[in-house]
Amino acid sequence: MRIIFIGTGEIGVPTLRALLNSEHEVIAVVTQPDKPVGRDQRIEPPPIKTALIGRARPPGAPIFQPARIKDPQAIEQIRSRTPDAIVVVAYGQILPHDVLEIPRLACLNVHASLLPRWRGAAPLQAAIAAGDFETGITVMYMDEGLDTGDILLQRNVEILPNDTGGSLHDRLAQIAPEALLESLRLIAAGSAPRIRQDNARATYAPKLKREHGQIDWSESAAAIERKIRAYNPWPGAFMKVGDQNLKIFSASVVDLTGQPGEILRSDKDLIVAAGKGALCLAEVQLEGKRRMSGAEFLRGHGALPGAAD
Repeated sequence: MRIIFIGTGEIGVPTLRALLNSEHEVIAVVTQPDKPVGRDQRIEPPPIKTALIGRARPPGAPIFQPARIKDPQAIEQIRSRTPDAIVVVAYGQILPHDVLEIPRLACLNVHASLLPRWRGAAPLQAAIAAGDFETGITVMYMDEGLDTGDILLQRNVEILPNDTGGSLHDRLAQIAPEALLESLRLIAAGSAPRIRQDNARATYAPKLKREHGQIDWSESAAAIERKIRAYNPWPGAFMKVGDQNLKIFSASVVDLTGQPGEILRSDKDLIVAAGKGALCLAEVQLEGKRRMSGAEFLRGHGALPGAAD
């Protein structure tokens, strides 16, 4: 098949590489524009473009980086390639109807959840935070809604007790290529199913912002622990210590009580009370400081606000 790949995030890189090494012909790649990153605002390409830099691409397979894919020029660039299929993985913009109708066979989206659960921009973080036991990859036919299209194929994975947003991202990225290639095989054979989503079972995972990582200590310790894992590495879970942010990378639930947010002193552990139970903070980082264990942090901060006597 002649395929246009549309994607931006790191999770799509293994799928793009699999397409490039398959019997299919990648005739164009569409990704977001280069943008400033980090404190120094250095201009960097998106992960999909980075994966192609220095790599021998098929002849005549340009990289398009429109600011808005719904602009007429961007739509015409895609239409002029006459694709059999369009494959979308974590692109970051909603495709307009004029793009969805371009491919001869199908416009497919590879989504990191078991739809209709967790439609939206941050599905794998939402699955961990909610305490789901499994998630997966869904290949769906795209329509104009937000992850509302008919399901073609799904692949399940177990969410492990120690999974973080980063580790689950990497595992889903590795199973996505097989799911997509099998979907393309079914389409080529004329035997691809179309399973309508049950909208009554839909849940939503909105785009995460840095402020979503601030811990609400009125929640239960178990819920907070899941969020700490879900938001690692992005947006990162943190609490306030004085006027500074203390980033928390890992924690465990302990059977202690106190006022929510109260820092409970012990001989060697940094423990914070939650709405139900408490959390022992295993690995933390204060703004401008190095990453360290909770015990190291406790030794260096003898007068912590809220600490019990």
